[in-house]
Amino acid sequence: MNAITPASAVRKVHVPLGDRAYDIMIGPGLIASAGGEIASRLKGRKAAIITDEHVAPLYLDALNASLDAAGIASADVVLPAGEKTKSFEHLVNVCDKVLEARIERNDYVIALGGGVIGDLSGFAAGIVRRGVRFVQVPTSLLAQVDSSVGGKTGINSRHGKNLIGVFHQPDLVLADTDVLNSLSKREFRAGYAEVAKYGLIDKPDFFAWLENNWQAVFAGGSARIEAIAVSCQAKANVVVADERENGQRALLNLGHTFGHALEAATAYDSSRLVHGEGVSIGMVLAHEFSARMNLASPDDASRVEAHLKAVGLPTRVSEIPGALPPAEVLMDAIAQDKKVKGGKLTFILTRGIGQSFVADDVPASEVISFLKEKHP
Repeated sequence: MNAITPASAVRKVHVPLGDRAYDIMIGPGLIASAGGEIASRLKGRKAAIITDEHVAPLYLDALNASLDAAGIASADVVLPAGEKTKSFEHLVNVCDKVLEARIERNDYVIALGGGVIGDLSGFAAGIVRRGVRFVQVPTSLLAQVDSSVGGKTGINSRHGKNLIGVFHQPDLVLADTDVLNSLSKREFRAGYAEVAKYGLIDKPDFFAWLENNWQAVFAGGSARIEAIAVSCQAKANVVVADERENGQRALLNLGHTFGHALEAATAYDSSRLVHGEGVSIGMVLAHEFSARMNLASPDDASRVEAHLKAVGLPTRVSEIPGALPPAEVLMDAIAQDKKVKGGKLTFILTRGIGQSFVADDVPASEVISFLKEKHP
């Protein structure tokens, strides 16, 4: 990584939330300059870095060196990698380590990792001392465009994904695009599903741009930075309008209700399905279900599937390795994820590419019938 990042190479997205406003910095070399970026914005002089066994050997030393150069003392907490780390057991461990490092309210918890580390670390930062400063250094594409922005933190429960947590906004997000070069093709593709999601929510021109430029996004350089910046700005806009998901922020869950149910059905086994793959299948299902409900054209669902398939993402339930539980079990997970009210569910549906909306009157009977059709 570059020791000095040219200012012209870095994009900034501002999240205007009053006294909790923060910047998302996007570009190469930001881990090497993290200490300076943090010290110039925040007052604390101690940090607890939360990371995992996969990321630590790659970037922990560089982050520690950058903090040290800026006069910030740091303590490291290295956790197992994987979705199962988002548990009470690891939350308790992280909170204990943060307190052991004597992190005070103006000091920082720094999440160095993907969405799992970011969600868990943010939850810990939100509850230790009733809230300490929090810095996100996302190392996966999915985390850079989605989970590191917006303040939703949490852990999983045996009842479902992300059901226990708090809203705790970061004070700074440093999205170093250099680190994405170390991702496997599968991990990068999984993150790309969230990039495509922003086009499908309300940016049809962006989705069309992705259809024409996805190979350049995968290759890196300016197209990649552009895709990440547009995605972060799109999420920031939604978060500012509806920070605590009382209305339109739910649009960010496009594809996630189906996707979360599929993740639960595989017991969060990443060898079978990772989050972005579940979202990919879920977005196709959401468009197909919208067509079934005569809200959108089947051609839109076909177009979504064609693009996601072109980049190498799964688009069908039948592509998930191994046996899945029956449709009724998937339905139970959906009901837990979005709650049934009067026998009806809240879903993110669509009237076409970039025309998603919140539907809070979806009959559960229609969903179970649809799932039975799509179940392998």
